[in-house]
Amino acid sequence: MTTKYLGAFAALALLAACSSNDSSTAATGTGVGTSTIRPGSQEDLVANVGDRILFDTDRSNVRADQRTILERQANWMTQYPQVQVTVEGHADERGTREYNLALGQRRANAARDTLVALGVAGARVGTISYGKDRPAALGSTEEAWAQNRRAVTVVR
Repeated sequence: MTTKYLGAFAALALLAACSSNDSSTAATGTGVGTSTIRPGSQEDLVANVGDRILFDTDRSNVRADQRTILERQANWMTQYPQVQVTVEGHADERGTREYNLALGQRRANAARDTLVALGVAGARVGTISYGKDRPAALGSTEEAWAQNRRAVTVVR
């Protein structure tokens, strides 16, 4: 008999643990179409614009297929004039630390220069290079290297 009560109690505890009490649902009164992304935030940039562009091997020029991302970033920054960003330059694991730091800096500068050319005030955009020290993808494959050859825009 105690086993029946324990089983019933366990089932009730599981049901109570599964109940949803999402704060976004409670705040708006609905569970449909709610979002916790704050406009002008890093999350907003990532979700609605894109925060990174990719580069070819040993290159720091902005590819034509990546320029549209920077155009969207510039438009987004126009919409949120209080936002300041840092463009992080990255490289894949190949090459020396010094070479990759310099390459990462050239990539960050190229992305920054494009944003400024698109109308963003230069004072709002800083740069930094991490070289090969902060890979987005681990591994010694072309796919991993391609993801690591990047410039990432980060809201300060």
